[in-house]
Amino acid sequence: MAPAAAIRIGTQGWSYADWVGAFYPPGAKQEHYLPFYAEIFDTVELDTTFYHPPKPSIVRSWARHTPETFRFAAKVPQAITHAAKLASMGEQLQAFARALDPLGERLGPLLVQMPAEFERDAGTVGVLDRFLTATPAGVRLAVEFRHRSWHRAETYALLRARRAAIAWTDWRDLPRVTEVTADFLYLRWLGEREAVTRFDRVAIDRSDAFAAWHADLERALPEVREVFGYFNNHWAGHSPASANEMKRRLGLIPVEPRELWTQRELW
Repeated sequence: MAPAAAIRIGTQGWSYADWVGAFYPPGAKQEHYLPFYAEIFDTVELDTTFYHPPKPSIVRSWARHTPETFRFAAKVPQAITHAAKLASMGEQLQAFARALDPLGERLGPLLVQMPAEFERDAGTVGVLDRFLTATPAGVRLAVEFRHRSWHRAETYALLRARRAAIAWTDWRDLPRVTEVTADFLYLRWLGEREAVTRFDRVAIDRSDAFAAWHADLERALPEVREVFGYFNNHWAGHSPASANEMKRRLGLIPVEPRELWTQRELW
């Protein structure tokens, strides 16, 4: 029997002032956030890397404040995905991966989030193929397409050939894609920015969506070795609650943040 997939569910980012008193203990300061977060979840998606590669001191700090079993997924910089749209970006991808070297085993997949205007044609298919071919050894890529022209069998075949995962993304009216193209899954629950303005409580009932995504996940689990899933605050209002709800549905034991608050009374 194949071993059960390792399932890691977390959030997109951890530094939100609205979480203080809802997720983080009252009075928590920013330097407390990541160590506390890492006691609740074993993975996070880094959004800050989308804007610029991190400084070595920052990466070392991330590693220092998390256990060895923790995993960071990192968004590939927008200079690669949005400005250059992957063209001639192999060396830059390798440089970005090197910047994350201090994470060591803590480094999870890199997310290649493409802009909505990145449409499929012969030229962009070639660009994508060359980019994926330049993936550094030991680095896993997940690709998020926001144009539905990519949602076709030829795309999935290319990703399988390059061992890259297609990101399963819940975003606006984007069609649901639940293809398995690698030995890991990468899921993103995004929502709409206009729907939620505060992040300290669940504001949208996502029961039906939870059930649908749970069913898709259960179906795909026998095909993969690892699952990485990340909730955005805009999906339902408070991403830690969403992440813990999905963990419960998958039969995992969630850690409730308030149970750890009494240990932080001296903050």
